[in-house]
Amino acid sequence: MTGTSRDEIPRRLRAAGLRVTAARTTVLDLIGTMPHSDAETLARAARERLGSVSTQAVYDTLHALVRAGLARRIEPADHPARFEARTGDNHHHIVCRGCGAVEDVDCVVGAAPCLTPDDDHGYDLDEAEVTFWGRCPACRAAAGPEPGPEPGPGPGPGVSPPA
Repeated sequence: MTGTSRDEIPRRLRAAGLRVTAARTTVLDLIGTMPHSDAETLARAARERLGSVSTQAVYDTLHALVRAGLARRIEPADHPARFEARTGDNHHHIVCRGCGAVEDVDCVVGAAPCLTPDDDHGYDLDEAEVTFWGRCPACRAAAGPEPGPEPGPGPGPGVSPPA
């Protein structure tokens, strides 16, 4: 949904067979403008916009949007589920081990499923889910430079190093 205007959202909901509600319109807009947000973050943002919406209503909306193909749920290990509106293109993600930031990575090979296993066990593959892990630039900068090798012992007191 990246690049979809707010005016398009009701049409997209109807086309997916969903009723147009304030919660659905707002949550779909939020996951388009705040990709990779978790449900709690989306619920807070929805409440700021709508005044009142229950966390359960946001969870129900997210599940409906995922089932309808309007949103994608990603679940990086040891992190809460995240939601995004970029669907249908089999892209992947980079997750920061420090702060949990998530970024999109386009398909490495260019055609779904982006990877070919050595044995597909008879499955008709249509998608691969790859998660790259590392530290984002902000976390790396906050940690300071990587420690270098420990210097070895010097020549000892009163001994000049070799020339």
